[in-house]
Amino acid sequence: MLRVAPMSPGEAAAAQVVEAARRAGLTVACGESLTGGALCSAMVAVPGASAVVRGGVIAYHRDLKSSVLGVDPALIDRHGVVSEPVAMAMAAGVRERMGATLGVGTTGVAGPDPHEGVAPGTACVAVVGAGAEASRTIAAKGSRDAIRAAAVAAALALLADAIAAASAQR
Repeated sequence: MLRVAPMSPGEAAAAQVVEAARRAGLTVACGESLTGGALCSAMVAVPGASAVVRGGVIAYHRDLKSSVLGVDPALIDRHGVVSEPVAMAMAAGVRERMGATLGVGTTGVAGPDPHEGVAPGTACVAVVGAGAEASRTIAAKGSRDAIRAAAVAAALALLADAIAAASAQR
């Protein structure tokens, strides 16, 4: 008898986002820093993700947020690299560059040390596109992996909300 392992909450959330975006005819691109590709990876692990996921960029260093994703360096200087405005700019930049309906951005500090005065566990996520513009800052606890997983979960929740809002407008 074939046994299928149960989905983790993160896998289930990614599957729900991919399926909802597919049904709505929406595409997603990820601009990731803190999550290091984990968000895009969670989505592409879902069968059928190729109909939804356009691609992703890991812009871990602040210079790449500007040169690759188009984040204004003055915005980073004004708000800090770990901020909702920078996450929003990352989301908008990756959306534009990848030709996606929705862009999502993640930035934060996984620790163990603070970065530029920002406490470990701080993560900012944002979604832009399809009439949506939303961001959230979370304060996660635990290991680097736990903090990164919490940021992925927060980004998936924002994506789910944006997809539901876009679907309701149709």
